[in-house]
Amino acid sequence: MLYYVSELLQPYFGPARLLSSRLLLLAGGTFFAALLIAVFLPKLWCFLPHDHGKAILGKDGMKSKGKPTGAGFLVTLLALPVLIVFTPMGVWDFCVLAFVYLAMVFGFLDDRSAVPWGELKKGLLDAVCAIAIAFFLAMGHGTLVWFPFVKAVWTVPLWLYVPAAAMLLWFTMNATNCSDGVDGLAGSLTLISLVIIAVLLYAVIGYRPVAHYFLIPCNPAAANWAILVMTVAGGFGGYLWFNAEPSQILMGDAGSRFLGILVGAAVLVTGNPLLILALSPIVLMNGGGGLVKLVILRLAKRAGFEIGDDAAIRRVRFPLHDHCKKNLGWSNAQVLMRFVLLQLTLMPILLIIVLKVR
Repeated sequence: MLYYVSELLQPYFGPARLLSSRLLLLAGGTFFAALLIAVFLPKLWCFLPHDHGKAILGKDGMKSKGKPTGAGFLVTLLALPVLIVFTPMGVWDFCVLAFVYLAMVFGFLDDRSAVPWGELKKGLLDAVCAIAIAFFLAMGHGTLVWFPFVKAVWTVPLWLYVPAAAMLLWFTMNATNCSDGVDGLAGSLTLISLVIIAVLLYAVIGYRPVAHYFLIPCNPAAANWAILVMTVAGGFGGYLWFNAEPSQILMGDAGSRFLGILVGAAVLVTGNPLLILALSPIVLMNGGGGLVKLVILRLAKRAGFEIGDDAAIRRVRFPLHDHCKKNLGWSNAQVLMRFVLLQLTLMPILLIIVLKVR
């Protein structure tokens, strides 16, 4: 909104041109989203449903019982007016954002349900949101894709782009959701991803000289997505203040689904879907590994193969943070710190490979 207001005011008031600075909008959106949520979240979380704990994990799994959950619902709603004010968005981007919020609403309804939704129901609803977002992204940003190790850029036909992009969105959403089991873990890992994505969108994909240097197709609208992504990062930074161990509140499926699908959408805006491997390596390994394990075990069962309990795939518990806690004896604080350090260590190496080796 401010960007378009600036264009209207500039002929009459010169300093209004500052409101068209995407860097200023990025900083303002980040700050005000964090401030708004830090101030109002504690006043509103009394209206949220309460967590039932996870009896399957024993005493440790019941530590969250009674805490307000579904904070992602409040965080994203409080961030919405900041997004509208600070982020220049076209019609297609508004449509994408609407379905990102719809995925959050589905997660919140699951959070507050006395009986958790089944896998099939959640999977189908997630698929609907993922397909819609993939289609709107294709309409708004095109279907050009590029990959590491090759200089070529391809235009993917819509009939192939939408289902492939939807699969990526579905996977990142559910991998992030599965990673939400230790205070601050999913939020911290995703916050790191969002900040780096914003830098890439603003300074590389959205800036023609740098994009040309890396032999990457430039997308000027990517700078707008950098503002959107950083505003959300600021909002969830405000939430993490209260989610630090011992947490006072949990973001639940509402927050983890929102973050996961937003990261996937932002990666698709870059034009390189493989960037998700560089930007969310630990989230994909931690939460996504469980999804891969489940698929392998079910396919093996249907094919008539019996995978014994002594097999490596059965010995490793997923999400991986549960394996580290139960099998390796790590504390919650150790899981959080070590996973964050691993992500910070892997990301630069993987980003250099994806961006530079072409």
